[in-house]
Amino acid sequence: MSADYQSFEINVGDYVEALVDWITQNLGGLLDFIAIVIRFFVDALEGMFVETEPLIIAVILVAFGLWRVGVGFAIFCLIAVMLIFEMGLWPETMATLALVLSSSLVALLIGIPIGIAMSRSEWVDRIARPVLDFMQTMPAFVYLIPAVIFFGLGTVPGAIATVIFAMPPVVRLTNLGIRQVSSEHVEAGLAFGCTQAQLLYRVQLPLAMPSIMQGINQTIMLALSMVVIASMIGAGGLGDTVLTGIQRLDVGLGFEGGLAVVLLAILLDRITQTFGRRERGPRNVVQRMIAAVRERGVGASSGGG
Repeated sequence: MSADYQSFEINVGDYVEALVDWITQNLGGLLDFIAIVIRFFVDALEGMFVETEPLIIAVILVAFGLWRVGVGFAIFCLIAVMLIFEMGLWPETMATLALVLSSSLVALLIGIPIGIAMSRSEWVDRIARPVLDFMQTMPAFVYLIPAVIFFGLGTVPGAIATVIFAMPPVVRLTNLGIRQVSSEHVEAGLAFGCTQAQLLYRVQLPLAMPSIMQGINQTIMLALSMVVIASMIGAGGLGDTVLTGIQRLDVGLGFEGGLAVVLLAILLDRITQTFGRRERGPRNVVQRMIAAVRERGVGASSGGG
């Protein structure tokens, strides 16, 4: 009985290894091109963030938080930046931010067109859905193995693994947002003579933008979580701080690295969430002041005329 059972054993791992070997031997040029593109994004952003004075970045974050969210969040931005700097984790935080933003940008450049294609073709939707399910349910650590085999150690394999892990939300929510655009809006666009491309860019995408921005927000959050895991293959940043704390059983160091990750996640989450809201009026004091100034300017010009 056991012999019969063994005879029907399927070694899926052998087929996967054969596929990896074939890719390594035949697609080396493509892998090198991908590595060059990813390294360009990561190095450019990291160099910009690290070489910029922390005070300038703090001022930009506070101003942006004040504009997009409000006074309370602007104060939180200032406290978060000061705390990260005083913990001595500023370079690691900037490296992590660069890796998150570059990975998220690549994931968006690939994921949004796939989501658009899924919304416009049932065949693409049927093919992509199981692939997205596979990408979302596969343990994150598994992505590190082929990334190391194809690209070695460093930031590039970490970014590649992050792109694959973080892409599904923006694909799904882009598809969902476009499909949820009402038929009345679509019919109105067609009645005004829109082509399919014009209908997509002028009607469907603007109306689907809250859903798409929610997908972008989730992609960035997943990228941040994966970047920490990718420190195991030399991705650097705050993940190295957390990993060093684990290896040394240094609770304080691990907590500081984790706290910096949490602060960075809150900053990215709150700011990106504001872009997914439908504007129904100014949300905070600064925007209300700007709106009031504009209204007075319009009233004065109309009165003078």
